[in-house]
Amino acid sequence: MSVAALGRAAGESVRKSVAGLPREFWWLWTSTLVNRLGAFVTTFMALYLTVERGYSASYAGLVAALHGLGGVVSAIGAGVMTDRLGRRPTLLIAQSSTAASVALLGFVQHPVAIAAVACLVGMTSNASRPAVQAMMADIVKPEDRVRAFSLNYWAINLGFAVSAGVAGFIAEYSYLAGFLGEAALTLVCAVLIYIKLPESRPERVLVDGRSAPETGMGTVLRDGRFMGVVGLSFVVALIFQQAFVGLPVAMGADGFSSSDFGMVIAFNGVLIVALQIPVTRFIEHRDTRRLLILSSALAGYGFGLTAFAGSLAVYVMAVCVWTLAEIVNAPTQTSLVVRLSPVDGRGRYQGMYTMSWAVAGLVGPLMAGFLIDRYGADWLWGVCAVLGTVAAGGYWVLMRALPADELELSELELSEVENEPDNGAEPVARPVVLSEATERP
Repeated sequence: MSVAALGRAAGESVRKSVAGLPREFWWLWTSTLVNRLGAFVTTFMALYLTVERGYSASYAGLVAALHGLGGVVSAIGAGVMTDRLGRRPTLLIAQSSTAASVALLGFVQHPVAIAAVACLVGMTSNASRPAVQAMMADIVKPEDRVRAFSLNYWAINLGFAVSAGVAGFIAEYSYLAGFLGEAALTLVCAVLIYIKLPESRPERVLVDGRSAPETGMGTVLRDGRFMGVVGLSFVVALIFQQAFVGLPVAMGADGFSSSDFGMVIAFNGVLIVALQIPVTRFIEHRDTRRLLILSSALAGYGFGLTAFAGSLAVYVMAVCVWTLAEIVNAPTQTSLVVRLSPVDGRGRYQGMYTMSWAVAGLVGPLMAGFLIDRYGADWLWGVCAVLGTVAAGGYWVLMRALPADELELSELELSEVENEPDNGAEPVARPVVLSEATERP
């Protein structure tokens, strides 16, 4: 096949991947991309503290942990705000607060103040995730959600790949400029949301016109099936955390340099940017059960393969395996969370799901440090393989008990949002009318 034919085929694949999604999705997608283009704090915090400020590695680790703790704390609160205040107000509060706290972090100098503000940054920056995911579920048709979540994940990684390189040059000039740059781009996101995105939260009423009882956190916690998904998500997240915790430590112990690690981990971002769209075209209408089982096993065995890595080529091979798992798992799991969530409880459900990843961000470094120091890196990779197997088995058991129609598109979901492309009007969030019989427990 000629280069021109390959180009036409690639163009057609991209066109099909982006076709049919509402205008509001693309504004939300743009805000995500802009936000990730400004990512600086999470990437360069350790270097800022150790190189620029002269603090110890232990202190840098403590600050990173507090940043993660802030994300854990805010996940549930942001989910409740998303359902009560609405998606748009929550996003505006989260983005403006993030801009202010990131800018403040660039100026504070006392170690206690730095730690406190870093925790605040973790809280504010993580608070937008439940709202983004809930709004995306509101405005995108159910049959297009896997594709939409995949494109959003692609934007996250594209923005990170660009920002990591640019921010590196900025850091050489001025760390403060990096903090202020992230704050400015986060404010741009808030402006985009304020100008371009209407509120999308559906109103939930009974057929007789009375307001339906609100879905509370107790409902979420009592939803055993959903909490099973949250638990399995935590296990998978523990595995993926090792890309930035266990992997660099293990490579350093094997005599590889930081540039070697940078080259190896770069394959993760490059593959996601290159393959996310075509892989999504392949998986978007396939069995959710099999995709989650397969991706969990690939994640575990991909990191497990690292135990046999004696050269950069094998490290790269391992990265390719678990990156493919990441490409499949991320949009599939997020879409499943939406399908298991009652319409008026999407924020809370997404907040709980987000918290599983935030908690993994706290536990993952501790797990890696304990296993490597006590038993060696090979034990860490063996545990990752076991965790992948456990997660795959867990999804098999959980999904086997899940009726097939729970994973199919429902008429109720299809009625959530009405688009009117003929006259160019904004889509209107339609009230979701539920009868006593169709309410979720």
